[in-house]
Amino acid sequence: MFSLDDMIAFLPPLLQGAWLTIVVSVLSFVLALVVGLLLGIARMSRLAPLRLVTAFYIQVIRGTPLLLQLFFIYYVLPYQGIVLSPFVSAIIGLTANYAAYMAEIFRSGIQAIPKGQWEAAAATGMSKRLLMRRIILPQALRIIIPSLGNNFVSIFKDSALVSVITMRDLMFSGQLLASATFKHFEIYAMVAAIYLAISYPAAMLVEWIERKLEIGRRLGVEPDRPTASRRFLRMWRPVRT
Repeated sequence: MFSLDDMIAFLPPLLQGAWLTIVVSVLSFVLALVVGLLLGIARMSRLAPLRLVTAFYIQVIRGTPLLLQLFFIYYVLPYQGIVLSPFVSAIIGLTANYAAYMAEIFRSGIQAIPKGQWEAAAATGMSKRLLMRRIILPQALRIIIPSLGNNFVSIFKDSALVSVITMRDLMFSGQLLASATFKHFEIYAMVAAIYLAISYPAAMLVEWIERKLEIGRRLGVEPDRPTASRRFLRMWRPVRT
């Protein structure tokens, strides 16, 4: 069972690993947003070769596990003379993986904008770049915020896979402590609690952004729809007869 002395001794290295987890996750998410947007726009390009290359990249990334991609970047590329640090490998792996998924999210959001808005802006002589920046993207972002929010929460959990490339994140720090002290239950329970402490505020942040931007009202959804927590509680209410 837990003891206060164990928690005090284990907490500093675990928190240090948690900080590295947060840095890698946030940085990878921001980069994946940029790369995903570019890929999503390229996916809709009129240039057939660009569409094919982008589609091939997205299908390859989505069709292979993130774990394999990290292995390839860190362990296979050195055989071709490309040696990367664990930190850089983790950033590249998470960015490349999440960018492929975000590309499809951006594409679906952009294509959800009514065609009439494209035609109306084109009739005013607005350039495609200006049209995308001022009219299409702001509306598309409101549509895809829930999906982007899910990815934002998920990347903190998926970042645990970078421990396989010897990066001292939260998961790897827990593995080292467990192998040295043999107190697996205590350490991994603390690791789970720290991951929850990271991901839950991230989920609350996403929910706050949705409320702030009034996503439900802008998309024509009932303004008084129950939140996820309320829907969960309703499942356990007794049925009236």
